[in-house]
Amino acid sequence: MLIIGIALILGVIVFLFNSAMTKIVSTSCSHGPSCTMYGEIKTQTYIADAIIGVIVIIGLVFMFTKENEKVVVKRIKPYKESELKPKKFSKESLKDLDSDERSVMNLLLKNKGSIFQSKIVDETGINKVKITRILDGLEAQGLIERKRRGMTNVVVLK
Repeated sequence: MLIIGIALILGVIVFLFNSAMTKIVSTSCSHGPSCTMYGEIKTQTYIADAIIGVIVIIGLVFMFTKENEKVVVKRIKPYKESELKPKKFSKESLKDLDSDERSVMNLLLKNKGSIFQSKIVDETGINKVKITRILDGLEAQGLIERKRRGMTNVVVLK
């Protein structure tokens, strides 16, 4: 749609330019309509119209050709009742976690139950994306809670 809009604006500019040039030639040329400058104006107008036509065609091609959208449907296995209830943190719940999750939880314990998410990244050496995913999992299990603080999160034990 944008390309067609640009073509329309160019068309208006060419029309205004053509009108101005015709007016200038009619006042400056003493030969009348047989003057070669009128022929040059027509040639320039035809070239500009051809360029605008090509732009319009390109715009129409972009408008009417779209990539096919794929719809992905995933089946989600139902959760058991025990999985839906949030867990309260206990030392025993560390046994069920993998090593990265356990290192994050130990870091939380070492920092009295709350720490900035960016500090977790710095102290564990795990990249930001993986820390975010680990925290998503721990939050889903009900072990932690994230609270937004400016440009970072504070991670707190529940």
